[in-house]
Amino acid sequence: MHNEFLETDQRPFPLPSKPWVLTQTWNHLLFCHWRVPVELLRAHVPNHLELDLFNGEAWIGIIPFEVNHMRLHGIPEIPYLNSYLELNVRTYVKYKGTPGIYFFTLDADKWMAVIGAKIGAFLPYRHALMRMKIKENKVDFQSERKHPGSLKESLDIHYQSDSDLFLPEVESLEYWLFERYCFFITKGKHLYRGDIHHDRWRVSKAKATIHVNSMVPFLPQKYFDRQPLLHFSASKQVFAWPIKKIHY
Repeated sequence: MHNEFLETDQRPFPLPSKPWVLTQTWNHLLFCHWRVPVELLRAHVPNHLELDLFNGEAWIGIIPFEVNHMRLHGIPEIPYLNSYLELNVRTYVKYKGTPGIYFFTLDADKWMAVIGAKIGAFLPYRHALMRMKIKENKVDFQSERKHPGSLKESLDIHYQSDSDLFLPEVESLEYWLFERYCFFITKGKHLYRGDIHHDRWRVSKAKATIHVNSMVPFLPQKYFDRQPLLHFSASKQVFAWPIKKIHY
């Protein structure tokens, strides 16, 4: 058994009863979070999902990272297909009391990752030109979306850890943001849920210089010109289960 499955008390609901189907490791993660007005965000989230709020406030996260060691359960890693860069834009929702994530977009730098996620999980992936350079624990990340018809959403950011690791307290904002074990997506008139698992997040505070950020074009840019809440995680192994349709 993977050590991650020895730590499950943080989950708000039990592990799925069936075996996981995919695992991957996320590296060099930066969590950027901004408060946004509830009334503006509500219009961009499907009606059957409730916005999940912390002390009455809504949050949007932008998270760049590197995916490595991706493989299916029982199958060795396939070179080239086992790694790529990713950037996701998300918010926090509930469905019938179950907390989760709603993805506005997920960008990846390899077409095969985009196509596989679209076909296998209906996830709203887009292709983007990306670069990640690491020097002396400093990460230089750039992404520019090139998907046909897109608005060329871009991110250019430099970041690094800025504190010792810590385990967020259960009632804290950090715990609320990070400890999410499912996500919801829509395809046509249908709602789908995807389940994941990992051990608890151990993170550090981070500092970053944002040169370009146009990843949330559906909300006024003024909300993202503010300094975000920043956290860093060096690595996290994650396990995923098949997407399932929800009957609502």
